[in-house]
Amino acid sequence: MRHRREDVIERAIREFELLDQLVAGLSDDDWNRPLPRPEGKDPWMVKDALAHITYWKADAARSVRKQRRPLDEARLTTNERNRLVYERWHDRAASDVLAWHREVQADVLAALREAPDAWFSGRERAEQWPFDLVGHSTDHRVRDIERALARNTAG
Repeated sequence: MRHRREDVIERAIREFELLDQLVAGLSDDDWNRPLPRPEGKDPWMVKDALAHITYWKADAARSVRKQRRPLDEARLTTNERNRLVYERWHDRAASDVLAWHREVQADVLAALREAPDAWFSGRERAEQWPFDLVGHSTDHRVRDIERALARNTAG
């Protein structure tokens, strides 16, 4: 499927708004709710999931601009980068993560608006493309954050 700038921007905004509405009014207890994680993975809380989503959105904005990753991340595997995000953000305040989430969204939209038309329509891509801006966020929002918060209200 070929994509149009307007459609990609619309999908990125819609997913951001769903995620932002979900996390905007969380209490400290909610931010610190543990997420179910596979054995051997870092013990994420809601805050860590948002930091993870935001990191990959920032990475997508760099990719749109054809910028390289920072040198300390350039040769890391996906799992190693996920661990790095956890180490950088786990002990930070939820308000810092929330502010970063909003800053990165503004940067993502700027990158999408600045990108050449060919970046969107130059070749066939999957329907969920660009995945880190929408599908990845949706997966973690629904599977991790919404589920952790629902467990809280269920008792």
